[in-house]
Amino acid sequence: MTITYDDFAKVDIRVGTILAVDPFPEARKPAYKLTIDFGGDIGTKRSSAQITSHYAADALVGRQVLAVVNFPPKRIGPFTSEVLCLGLPDAEGAVVLVGPDHPVPDGARLF
Repeated sequence: MTITYDDFAKVDIRVGTILAVDPFPEARKPAYKLTIDFGGDIGTKRSSAQITSHYAADALVGRQVLAVVNFPPKRIGPFTSEVLCLGLPDAEGAVVLVGPDHPVPDGARLF
């Protein structure tokens, strides 16, 4: 399916820095609860991410990630995920996070 640039522009993808990583033992699949700083107008948001295969919690703090920030909040068990962190599956299907390879300002929009 082909989309227009206007369709793409409706998806607000921003970069943020992970401030905190907490265990999420109630999740059906192994996951973390992330607190991410998107700076300025967006501020701090929370997300659930099934990224435990490749990432230790302490290694994630300070890492920049891309996330969709304009989806409605999603309830995941006792937790509300406010943004969707973006990733790609490796050969076994485990999530590899998407982020910039050089530091950029938190809140910068993908274009």
